[in-house]
Order: sequence, then C-alpha cells, then structure tokens
Amino acid sequence: MRNSRYSGGLPASPHHSIPRRTILRAAGHGLLAAGALSAVAGCGTATRDGPALQWWDYIIEPERQAGVAALIAEIERANPDIRIERRVFPYADLQPALLRGAVSGELPDIAVVDTVQVGVLGGYGLLVDLSEHVRRWGMADQYVPAAWDAGVIGDRVLSVPNNSNCLALISNVDHLDEAGVDVPADWPELAAAGRALTTSDHRGLAVAATASEEGVFQFLPFLWQTGGDLADFETAGAEALDLHRRLVADGALSAQAVGWTQQDVAGQFTSGAVSMMLNGPWQLPTLRAAEGLRFRVDPLPAGRTRASCLGGEGWTVIAGSTKVEAAWRVIEHSQRSEVLVPYLDTMGLLPARTDLTDAGPWAQDPELQVFLAELHHARPRAYGAGYPEISQEVSRAHQTVLSDPAADPLEVASAAFQRIAGDLP
Repeated sequence: MRNSRYSGGLPASPHHSIPRRTILRAAGHGLLAAGALSAVAGCGTATRDGPALQWWDYIIEPERQAGVAALIAEIERANPDIRIERRVFPYADLQPALLRGAVSGELPDIAVVDTVQVGVLGGYGLLVDLSEHVRRWGMADQYVPAAWDAGVIGDRVLSVPNNSNCLALISNVDHLDEAGVDVPADWPELAAAGRALTTSDHRGLAVAATASEEGVFQFLPFLWQTGGDLADFETAGAEALDLHRRLVADGALSAQAVGWTQQDVAGQFTSGAVSMMLNGPWQLPTLRAAEGLRFRVDPLPAGRTRASCLGGEGWTVIAGSTKVEAAWRVIEHSQRSEVLVPYLDTMGLLPARTDLTDAGPWAQDPELQVFLAELHHARPRAYGAGYPEISQEVSRAHQTVLSDPAADPLEVASAAFQRIAGDLP
C-alpha cells in the first residue's frame, strides 16, 4: 500500500524536519526491526467514492476484531463522506513500519499507537500537532492528567488517549490468610510480607523483568516511588534496584524473573507459585477463570511517594497526511461517550476519561475500580525519541542486579546513568 501523496520522505513540520539519515540512524539503534514486516490487510467499507482514510493499528488479537470493526462501522455511519481502510500490524512491527514510512513515503493518515510510542514518533516529527483541534473541541480537561500528558510534547498535543491501564498489586487471599499477613502499603511492609509469604511452595512476590519494555514498565514505578526519575538514576535508580536486590536475597523474589513476561508472572500467580504480583487489568479475565483462586487488587506499595506506570493507547494523525480534518473527525467521534463506552466494554479496556469512570461496567467492578483509582498516580514514559535506548539500559541494569548476587546497585545504576544521560530529554 503506497500513498502517492508522499514524495520520498516526511514533509517538514513547523517544529521538526527529519533528514533521511536521521531515520536510518534510528534503524541502527534497533528501532527498525530486522526481518520482513508482517502486516494484515484490514477492513473498512469500500462503497464510497474517493480515496480512503488510511488507518494503522496493532490490535491483532482475533477476539478483538469485532470491536474494532464495529467502531469503524459506527464512524463511517456517522460520517458518510469518510471511508476507512485499516491495516493491522503485530505490536512489535507498527512503530518500525511508521519509521520506515518516513523514508519510503508509505504512511497512513491515522494510527492507534501505544502511549510510550508517542514520544518516539513525535520526537522524529512523524505526528501532527493537534493543539488547535483540541482547543476548539474543549474536552482535554475530561481526561486523567497522566493519560493526557502522555500525548503532549512541549506545547504540542500529538495524541488523544483512547484508553488507559496501569499496574497494581494483586495478592492471593488464601496465602495472606495462612501467613497472617496484611496487604503491604509501603516498601518496608512489602519486604516483610515478601519474607513472610515465602515458603517451600511459593515465593512472596513476582515481577516481570524480561529484557523488553514489559520489564521496564514494571520497574519504573519503583524508580518513581523513590521521588526520583531517570535524571536521578545514579541515586534513585540505585535505591529501587537495591529494593529488588534485597527481595531476591531474601528469597521473596525469584532471580528467574529476568525471563518472565507479564503473562508469565500471571501464570506463576494462578499456579500458586507466588503470593503477590505486579500486573494490570488485562489479566483479570485469566484470574477470574482460575479455579479456586481467591485474589484481591490493591494499590502498589508506596515508597516516598505513590506511583504506577501508565499504559494504554492513543490516537495520532501522521504528518504529511492530506486528510487531517477527516482524521480529526474520526478521533472526535470515537471519543463520544455513546461510542467510547461500548467500544471499551467490548474490548475489555478502561477509560482514560474521568467523566466516564461511572459510565461503564467498570463502575460496578471493585477490582477495576482499584486500577481506575491508581491511574491518578500513574506516570507516562514521556522521554522523547531517545527512550528506546534508555529503556534498554534500564532493563540491563535491572537484570544485572536481579541475576548477579555480587552486583552493587550503586555501581550498576551509575554505569547505566552514564549511558542514558545523553538520550534524556
């Protein structure tokens, strides 16, 4: 699929110009994944005349296709002059495809992206500034601040949140009762509960620490809970790493976590091999289907402050599109409560809008209510175009401390900071 409106590269925006060599350098940093791009042609009615609005996303799971198709059908019904052609990519391929498109000229008009990708794509100038559309729309104050901020770089609104998620602490109720342990509310209580819950049959805590963004997503809340940030990684990072080092030394946290995804962690939990885990609302169907499992959801234990990590998806318009106004109408219509609530319900997602907290099935769900409340303490990974390299170094530091008993968290954090300092915004 090649759009003729692009001529060999991305047109300069008022704020950014992307030389071809800049994008190619991104490829050298691993942003453009090796191997053939895997994409699936999507649907959209083709009965209207004129060129279609090109839509890319990574929502590839079979069970979620009906929800997206229904959303597209609703948008086209309400906007008879808009025809949508959808293209679906595996999650890991969407961002590389967009970066390739900046060189080849093959780009969509609209893309639904992970919130963490907004800073990268925006940093390379691939996203349209939607600030004026948002100003006229007047709905920005209806969103969870962290979810909205994830789509803002400087004074430019580059994305509108479509949904949100975050991490919370999920505990096995039977294990807590057997050990006589309360749900931990802070770091000292987490360490004590981890020790008390660790037996020959199960460990106290599980986190995902795989060498990927999943692992970093689970580590960053601990960094932020120190009151610090990546700019303070030499000290704040060392403190967070040391907490995990002590949990491993106590036997509460397995060093095998370096190979665990969030799905693996959920498997450890449902099997009874761990008593507490960090995970998100997307795991609730699995937990509820586990026979005999009693669990509860609580806020993450606090350090000096409370923090969780923000996930979710956002709508973006791709720079160079000749259909910006139509793309904005798609976004605006998707955010109407009568459209958004059924979509989120069908897709098993949570709203990023505070005014919809009591509008959907999540209003009557005590576990989902915890996640919705935790969103107010969640922070976006808004670190600009250099974030992929930063993420790799944070992951490497985390894995080193978890897997090497002799590793000094202060030395590891200091070395990592030296490598990420040049990529920080």
